[in-house]
Amino acid sequence: MSEVRLANPASLGLMGFGMTTVLLNLHNIGLFPLGSMILAMGIFYGGLSQIIAGIMEFRNRNMFGLTAFTSYGLFWLSLVALIVFPVMGWSQPVTQAGMAAYLMMWGIFTALLSISASRLNYAILTVFVTLTILFFLLAIGQYNPTIHTIAGYEGILCGSTAIYTAFAELTNEVHGKTVLPLWPVKR
Repeated sequence: MSEVRLANPASLGLMGFGMTTVLLNLHNIGLFPLGSMILAMGIFYGGLSQIIAGIMEFRNRNMFGLTAFTSYGLFWLSLVALIVFPVMGWSQPVTQAGMAAYLMMWGIFTALLSISASRLNYAILTVFVTLTILFFLLAIGQYNPTIHTIAGYEGILCGSTAIYTAFAELTNEVHGKTVLPLWPVKR
């Protein structure tokens, strides 16, 4: 009996993360207000698609993909909850210090995942390093509007690296060869 070939869910998870991150950070630089478009993307494409990708990575026996995609899917859902729950009267709004702590914890988590990502390829590592920087800038940006705007531009860069990596994973698999480089780590 031959082993069933499973799909690589990385492009789904990376694209969900990347597109949602770019859109949120277009808001952070002031292009448009926070509204239903960003919240819907946070729930469905940033949140649910990454959870689905993480569960698929479990089936593929990929502990890194499981941990990263599922965690960041839940990050998006929790971020939307932090915004929506107070509007619905379900909780008090998060304080400035609370949001800074929330973002700082995600920055620490992402920095730790970057250590593991350093064994994969430079495209993935770039996503994780830029995401680490983004979380720390957003945490500091809770107290400094200029840093918050800088974080927005850095977030667009971060999301764009994820979109590129997703597209490279997908394109290379469809073509059966390297069309777009992921720059493997030399061991």
